[in-house]
Amino acid sequence: MPNRHSTRESSVLLLQLTDSHLFAEADGTLLGMNTADSLRQVVERVMAEQPTVDLMIATGDLSQDGTLASYERFREMTACIDAPHHWMAGNHDEAAVMAEHYGGSELMRQVVDIGNWRITMLDSSVSGSVPGWLAEDQLQTLEASLQGAPDRHHLVCLHHHPVSIDCKWMEPIGLRNAEAFLAVIDRYPQVRAVLWGHIHQQLERERNGVRLLASPSTCVQFKPLSEDFSLDRIAPGYRWLRLNPNGQLDTGISRVPGFEFAAEFGGSGY
Repeated sequence: MPNRHSTRESSVLLLQLTDSHLFAEADGTLLGMNTADSLRQVVERVMAEQPTVDLMIATGDLSQDGTLASYERFREMTACIDAPHHWMAGNHDEAAVMAEHYGGSELMRQVVDIGNWRITMLDSSVSGSVPGWLAEDQLQTLEASLQGAPDRHHLVCLHHHPVSIDCKWMEPIGLRNAEAFLAVIDRYPQVRAVLWGHIHQQLERERNGVRLLASPSTCVQFKPLSEDFSLDRIAPGYRWLRLNPNGQLDTGISRVPGFEFAAEFGGSGY
């Protein structure tokens, strides 16, 4: 499907939803939070604040149980966002289920040109594993995407964090072959930003002139800079990104106002 921006002089608005952790059942909970209800409230926030979205990406862990019913729930709950949608797998997803049922659709398309930008979406999930790994075919997809559009600005997206986030308990569960990934990024000066989910918290840094961005979950939040697994009481939310034709990127986080939940803070993981 061609996007609605045929001109490379256009500024485009990208919406990121991440780590929704939906279940087959509508009343499924993660650490005490009803994840379908929290996603509903985030989507309502999107609809109130972003009347025109040009592209929506879901950066993994759409599902907690990997069921087709949970993916259909996510698709139905986000259908009101009038834009092309693209998904990638996270460690809680079942990539095989996603591929079987959506692999031939636009939802799983990995490379998208919009405005003066190219967005590349990588699968860092490994079946049965919490840490991530970019298989050789994913690194080749990245390299080919960057080589194929040297005159565009590039945003690269994945689920797992490719750099340390100074959160000790999450150090072992990031992208295990981050060096290989970053080596590719470093070879292409047209890369403007790398965007991911997984860490259930907001993060904004810079590395070699490339912006590094991570975003809140649409459900529970993890406490930044924590030694051990720890939940934060901050509300769920989403990230918006304004991709400008000159390569500049404006971005921000919006959270559900007045959100209250009785999370189970005694857990040792998720």
